[in-house]
Amino acid sequence: MSVIITDQGFQTEDWTGSFTPVTDLPANAASVEVAIDLPSDFDPLKLADRLEEIDFIRVDFPSFSDGRGFTIARQLRLMGFGGRLRARGHLISDQYAMARRAGFDEVEISDEQAARQPEADWLRRANWQAHDYQSRLRARG
Repeated sequence: MSVIITDQGFQTEDWTGSFTPVTDLPANAASVEVAIDLPSDFDPLKLADRLEEIDFIRVDFPSFSDGRGFTIARQLRLMGFGGRLRARGHLISDQYAMARRAGFDEVEISDEQAARQPEADWLRRANWQAHDYQSRLRARG
Protein backbone atom coordinates (compact mmCIF):
# COMPACT_ATOMS: atom_id res chain seq x y z
CA MET A 1 0.00 0.00 0.00
CA SER A 2 0.96 3.63 -0.08
CA VAL A 3 0.27 6.94 1.59
CA ILE A 4 -0.62 10.12 -0.28
CA ILE A 5 0.71 13.35 1.20
CA THR A 6 -0.87 16.74 0.59
CA ASP A 7 -0.67 20.06 2.41
CA GLN A 8 -3.30 18.64 4.79
CA GLY A 9 -1.14 15.63 5.74
CA PHE A 10 -1.57 11.91 5.09
CA GLN A 11 -4.45 10.98 2.82
CA THR A 12 -5.79 7.76 1.41
CA GLU A 13 -5.70 7.07 -2.30
CA ASP A 14 -8.69 8.62 -4.05
CA TRP A 15 -7.75 7.78 -7.64
CA THR A 16 -9.89 4.85 -8.71
CA GLY A 17 -8.43 4.43 -12.18
CA SER A 18 -5.24 2.71 -13.18
CA PHE A 19 -1.90 4.13 -14.26
CA THR A 20 -0.48 3.36 -17.68
CA PRO A 21 3.23 3.41 -18.41
CA VAL A 22 3.95 6.34 -20.73
CA THR A 23 5.25 3.86 -23.31
CA ASP A 24 1.72 2.36 -23.48
CA LEU A 25 -0.13 5.67 -23.87
CA PRO A 26 -2.92 5.08 -26.42
CA ALA A 27 -2.66 6.92 -29.72
CA ASN A 28 -5.93 8.79 -29.09
CA ALA A 29 -6.61 9.08 -25.40
CA ALA A 30 -8.88 12.13 -25.44
CA SER A 31 -12.09 10.17 -24.90
CA VAL A 32 -11.08 8.40 -21.67
CA GLU A 33 -9.55 9.38 -18.33
CA VAL A 34 -5.82 8.96 -18.66
CA ALA A 35 -3.27 8.57 -15.88
CA ILE A 36 0.32 7.80 -16.77
CA ASP A 37 3.52 6.85 -15.00
CA LEU A 38 6.72 8.62 -16.02
CA PRO A 39 10.16 7.24 -15.20
CA SER A 40 12.72 9.69 -13.84
CA ASP A 41 14.69 9.65 -17.10
CA PHE A 42 11.72 10.56 -19.35
CA ASP A 43 11.89 13.68 -21.52
CA PRO A 44 8.60 15.55 -20.94
CA LEU A 45 8.95 17.34 -24.28
CA LYS A 46 7.84 14.07 -25.87
CA LEU A 47 4.38 14.76 -24.41
CA ALA A 48 4.14 18.38 -25.58
CA ASP A 49 1.34 17.75 -28.09
CA ARG A 50 -0.51 15.27 -25.84
CA LEU A 51 -0.84 17.09 -22.51
CA GLU A 52 -4.49 18.01 -23.06
CA GLU A 53 -5.35 14.30 -23.26
CA ILE A 54 -3.75 13.45 -19.90
CA ASP A 55 -5.57 13.89 -16.59
CA PHE A 56 -2.98 12.63 -14.13
CA ILE A 57 0.80 12.15 -14.25
CA ARG A 58 2.78 10.26 -11.65
CA VAL A 59 6.56 10.81 -11.74
CA ASP A 60 8.88 8.20 -10.27
CA PHE A 61 11.64 9.03 -7.78
CA PRO A 62 13.83 5.91 -7.62
CA SER A 63 15.90 7.39 -4.78
CA PHE A 64 15.72 10.50 -2.60
CA SER A 65 18.98 11.72 -4.15
CA ASP A 66 17.59 11.60 -7.71
CA GLY A 67 16.18 15.07 -8.38
CA ARG A 68 15.27 14.61 -12.05
CA GLY A 69 11.59 14.31 -11.11
CA PHE A 70 11.60 17.92 -9.88
CA THR A 71 12.82 19.06 -13.30
CA ILE A 72 10.18 16.96 -15.05
CA ALA A 73 7.42 18.50 -12.92
CA ARG A 74 8.62 22.03 -13.59
CA GLN A 75 8.85 21.38 -17.34
CA LEU A 76 5.35 19.88 -17.44
CA ARG A 77 3.87 22.90 -15.66
CA LEU A 78 5.75 25.34 -17.91
CA MET A 79 4.45 23.42 -20.93
CA GLY A 80 0.91 24.00 -19.68
CA PHE A 81 0.00 20.74 -17.97
CA GLY A 82 -2.89 21.60 -15.66
CA GLY A 83 -3.83 18.13 -14.50
CA ARG A 84 -2.97 16.32 -11.32
CA LEU A 85 0.75 15.78 -10.78
CA ARG A 86 2.12 13.34 -8.21
CA ALA A 87 5.66 12.49 -7.10
CA ARG A 88 6.00 8.81 -6.21
CA GLY A 89 8.75 6.89 -4.57
CA HIS A 90 11.68 7.66 -2.36
CA LEU A 91 11.13 11.22 -1.28
CA ILE A 92 11.75 12.42 2.24
CA SER A 93 9.80 15.01 4.17
CA ASP A 94 12.58 17.57 3.71
CA GLN A 95 11.85 17.45 -0.03
CA TYR A 96 8.13 18.18 0.26
CA ALA A 97 8.44 21.96 -0.11
CA MET A 98 10.65 21.53 -3.18
CA ALA A 99 8.16 19.09 -4.68
CA ARG A 100 5.32 21.58 -4.24
CA ARG A 101 7.36 24.48 -5.65
CA ALA A 102 8.34 22.35 -8.65
CA GLY A 103 4.65 21.81 -9.46
CA PHE A 104 3.63 18.58 -7.76
CA ASP A 105 0.19 18.50 -6.15
CA GLU A 106 0.99 15.58 -3.89
CA VAL A 107 3.54 12.93 -2.95
CA GLU A 108 3.08 9.17 -2.72
CA ILE A 109 5.28 7.12 -0.40
CA SER A 110 5.19 3.56 0.86
CA ASP A 111 3.68 2.61 4.19
CA GLU A 112 7.20 1.74 5.37
CA GLN A 113 8.46 5.24 4.57
CA ALA A 114 5.44 6.75 6.30
CA ALA A 115 6.28 4.76 9.43
CA ARG A 116 9.86 6.10 9.38
CA GLN A 117 8.75 9.67 8.66
CA PRO A 118 5.38 10.22 10.33
CA GLU A 119 2.78 12.72 9.28
CA ALA A 120 4.08 15.41 11.66
CA ASP A 121 7.39 15.49 9.76
CA TRP A 122 5.57 16.19 6.51
CA LEU A 123 3.15 18.70 8.02
CA ARG A 124 6.10 20.80 9.23
CA ARG A 125 6.82 21.39 5.54
CA ALA A 126 3.19 21.77 4.43
CA ASN A 127 3.39 25.55 4.52
CA TRP A 128 5.81 25.22 1.64
CA GLN A 129 5.45 28.81 0.47
CA ALA A 130 6.86 30.01 3.81
CA HIS A 131 9.94 27.81 3.42
CA ASP A 132 11.43 29.72 0.51
CA TYR A 133 14.92 30.63 1.65
CA GLN A 134 15.54 32.84 -1.40
CA SER A 135 12.71 35.20 -0.46
CA ARG A 136 13.98 35.40 3.10
CA LEU A 137 17.48 36.24 1.85
CA ARG A 138 16.17 38.93 -0.49
CA ALA A 139 14.17 40.50 2.36
CA ARG A 140 17.38 40.93 4.37
CA GLY A 141 19.21 42.62 1.49
